[in-house]
Amino acid sequence: MIISTKGRYALRVMIDMARHADAQPIPLKDIAARQEISEKYLEAILKLLVQHGLVAGSRGKNGGYRLTRSPADYTAWDIISAAENSLYAVECLTPNAAACSRAAHCATLPMWKAFNENVGQFFSGYTLEELAKTADA
Repeated sequence: MIISTKGRYALRVMIDMARHADAQPIPLKDIAARQEISEKYLEAILKLLVQHGLVAGSRGKNGGYRLTRSPADYTAWDIISAAENSLYAVECLTPNAAACSRAAHCATLPMWKAFNENVGQFFSGYTLEELAKTADA
């Protein structure tokens, strides 16, 4: 399993937003500059985060993005899984996958299920608040 740049940048962006959160929305250009991410790519990442309800955006003179809840209420898993298209180790476990004719007697299916559960549990063990307190992301 590889976490793409989209997933890694989404986590960096959310950490940045947690560190700079106040009453005002944070302009996209400010986040892009601090994180050294192109504004166009950052727009795509923020769109995913908005779609998943992790951030809210506003337009206009004082527009920008803000977290929708406290940094303590986000896990790394919430953020990475929102940004990534798929984090499943094998195709047969992805949502809407075609039924596998071998599933009933697949010797490795329990292993893959356990792997996916462990990955989710691992990343769920880190909150945005904790990550925002560490060294630069």
